[in-house]
Amino acid sequence: MTTRRTLLTAAAAMPLAAPLAAPPAVAQTAWPNRPVRIVVPFAAGGSVDVMARVIAGRLQERTGQTFTVENRTGANGTIGGIAVSQATPDGYTLLVSASVQTIARLVMRNPGYDPLTDLKPIARTGEGPCLIACNPNRPQKTMAEVKAAAIANPRDWSFGVSALGSAGHLSTIQFTRAIGADLTLVPYRGTTPALADLMGGNIGVQIDPMLAMLPPVRAGNLHGLALTAPRRNAAAPDLATTAESGFPEVDAQSWWVVWAPPRTPDTVTARIAGEVEAIMAEPAVRTRLEGLAIVPLFQKGAELDAYIQRDFERAQTLLRLAGVQPE
Repeated sequence: MTTRRTLLTAAAAMPLAAPLAAPPAVAQTAWPNRPVRIVVPFAAGGSVDVMARVIAGRLQERTGQTFTVENRTGANGTIGGIAVSQATPDGYTLLVSASVQTIARLVMRNPGYDPLTDLKPIARTGEGPCLIACNPNRPQKTMAEVKAAAIANPRDWSFGVSALGSAGHLSTIQFTRAIGADLTLVPYRGTTPALADLMGGNIGVQIDPMLAMLPPVRAGNLHGLALTAPRRNAAAPDLATTAESGFPEVDAQSWWVVWAPPRTPDTVTARIAGEVEAIMAEPAVRTRLEGLAIVPLFQKGAELDAYIQRDFERAQTLLRLAGVQPE
């Protein structure tokens, strides 16, 4: 279907195309001694884009090198993912993406690569709930009211999906299964174009990371229904959780990771992980991310590998239950 572009959400309103202005150069004896490219495989303005720009800005300030964020969208994140997987493994091309990046082969017949083996995870930087929202012109204002309306008139309730296999998609599967109605899922190439259609009334509901969904809710362009979390979030304490709304089974969190091409030397990824760990511990960064409904964290190594595998298996189970077949 045809989608249209929209302005960036307030949470993500930051420079998009030009490289961040580099501070005065400092002497470097190891990585990085030249500009670094960070690939974002989804549209500008979404949660992945925001996380990448926070990390890029601080890496630039800490290292004295230019870090350029490049949005390479399409094919459910695989265009950007393949570009990084095939890049020279030297630490000068990195990928920042969300949980959806790992499940390409579960939703695509021929994704062109396997993110679990063709990318090298460096650090997990945060996690956060999704926000369920609908167009404010609809009379339904609670999850229970949406459920009743969707059961009565399922054709009136299409769900926007920013990326197949994303936390928002998995939450949508959980919600539609809880409702028990056959609802239409409309795929998009990122959160931002889906939001445009949701605000325009072309789709009924969207579930996506709170970071991207909260600003239009606060602006009155969307109506927030609930957060996909067991507890309320400090960034929006007035929003009820799915558990409070009678849907405890709707509980999918998004998370963000920095990846490198496979075979990138451990010495390089260790240096990058060390920088990212320091960044995620900075009070200013933590305050900024928490204000965007992201819980900042740091995870690396075997612990991160095991986490990614567990999340992949959980997504695989949900997609199979929903009858989602690779296309």
